[in-house]
Amino acid sequence: MSVVENLSLEPRTKRQRIETVINTSSSSRCRHWFVRYGICTTCKSTVDKGQGRAFDYLSHGLQLSHEAVAVTKHLTTLVSCSNEKKLHLVLDLDHTLLHTTRAPRLTEAEKYLIEEKAPGDPMVFLTKLRPFLGEFLKAANEMFTMYAYTMGNRDYAKFILDLIDPKHIYFGERVITRDESPYMKTLDLVLAHERGVVIVDDTRDVWPDHKRNLIEISRYKYFRMNNSQHSKPYSEEKTDESEYNGGLANVLKLLKDVHCAFFRVANEKELESKDVRLLLQEIEFNRVGNESCIR
Repeated sequence: MSVVENLSLEPRTKRQRIETVINTSSSSRCRHWFVRYGICTTCKSTVDKGQGRAFDYLSHGLQLSHEAVAVTKHLTTLVSCSNEKKLHLVLDLDHTLLHTTRAPRLTEAEKYLIEEKAPGDPMVFLTKLRPFLGEFLKAANEMFTMYAYTMGNRDYAKFILDLIDPKHIYFGERVITRDESPYMKTLDLVLAHERGVVIVDDTRDVWPDHKRNLIEISRYKYFRMNNSQHSKPYSEEKTDESEYNGGLANVLKLLKDVHCAFFRVANEKELESKDVRLLLQEIEFNRVGNESCIR
């Protein structure tokens, strides 16, 4: 039995490519908007790292000034909303889209999952994809430009992305790891305005500054987490989370509601005042109100 599910990945529709040219020069002095390996691409002078933020995950050695980041975020969201009718979605990996464990951590009741892997090899990972993942990514891709964001390192992220997005259809180079963000997660590294970014993560506390953008998904635990766990995990029960009434299916319904509400406007000008944070707050308020009425 292979513990990794096969995903049906169909090519997405051709996206219109829009290149925005920003004038980075100034008649008085260069603002060092774009820097590669410490050298301003405009004036060729040396630029200190403190004058901007690194975006190595997009291009090695790339640094943008704080002004360039702000303008890029604003224009990216403006163009994406107007031309593609897309928002941005940041997806956590572990316990949100999948569950990974090492082979030596398997209990006796889980060892049926190993086929021809070297027993006891500490470098052997077993990854279980969350039910409904293929359908979720395909549907979300129609509404959002997606980022993957993990507290794992880049090698681990590559291993996972090769499983869930081998053709780079969904995430491209938009993969942020602990190499760029070692302690907490932040939308400062996402090149889109916060008003148009939704986060899906099972851990709320890692987003100290962006909780209003967060949809907290139920934690996916397929393998046994520790010996003190009382209930049997899915792996030992040889079952799994519901595909069409599980975490990803339920979150997708909410994402569709947010996307629909965001683009429900009389004219395009109204899009500039739309904010997913307010929409998520309104949806949560209505949900709590409905639950109170039922009681």
